Amino acid sequence: MRAGYLGPEGTFTHEALTTAPGSGDLDPVPLPTIYDTVMAVHEGGVERALVPIENSLEGSVNATLDALAMETDDVLIVGELVHPIRHCLIAREPIDLEAIRTVTSIPQATAQCARFIRTRLAGATVVPANSTADAVRLVSEADGTWAALGNRLAADLYDCEVLRAGVEDVGENETRFVWLARRGVEAGAHGPWKTSIVFWGVGDDAPGWLVRCLSEFAFRGVNLTMIESRPRKQGLGHYMFFADLEGRDTDDGVAEAVEAVRGQTEELRVLGSYPAA
Repeated sequence: MRAGYLGPEGTFTHEALTTAPGSGDLDPVPLPTIYDTVMAVHEGGVERALVPIENSLEGSVNATLDALAMETDDVLIVGELVHPIRHCLIAREPIDLEAIRTVTSIPQATAQCARFIRTRLAGATVVPANSTADAVRLVSEADGTWAALGNRLAADLYDCEVLRAGVEDVGENETRFVWLARRGVEAGAHGPWKTSIVFWGVGDDAPGWLVRCLSEFAFRGVNLTMIESRPRKQGLGHYMFFADLEGRDTDDGVAEAVEAVRGQTEELRVLGSYPAA
């Protein structure tokens, strides 16, 4: 089975994919952006895809939310995977930290390691990269005063040295990834279940509109485990709301709540109902 992922080889998404149950049966396909990864499922280039959707330190991955809500309505979440994120400081060869002049990685990684950079690499300039894997590749080709924030997989792929492991500011750093497939593909068979939705509405500027929508879940005892707002890109003050619910979309309480909210919105879509990690 062809499985797309946010590439190139050596990203944390690639690392997560290699640790997933059944990964030995997958044909991994690296893709350059989250948008490209989602659209590869939409266009049939891959049968499954793995993308990050939420980090415990930095919050939701907006590119994933926007792609699922605005770019296609036939790509659904069919599973999830929670993977620990352990950042390593990586160089081309062993080097003292005091000699490092440039640190490169994606902004999310440097944010998650901000204290380490501030206290242990105070003299270094931070340079953004397209991915953690690209950062390690750049370091493998640069002079010896460069270092990257990435994972051990990338260090091995690009023949680099891990100078320090676990340099993230908070040890319990983890990312939730979701498996995507075309509509009509069955999710796994084992629960507990989670349902993801997105909605926006007529009346979203009226007092109490969002409270009324969310109350439909509370009245039926449906627990929300996440809620996030994103601009609808139609002017200030108009948002779409993403929510994760405990339960399957066919459960009575969940189904009734979703239909009740649908009646108060312009659009409500179930983005997937799938076994929780």
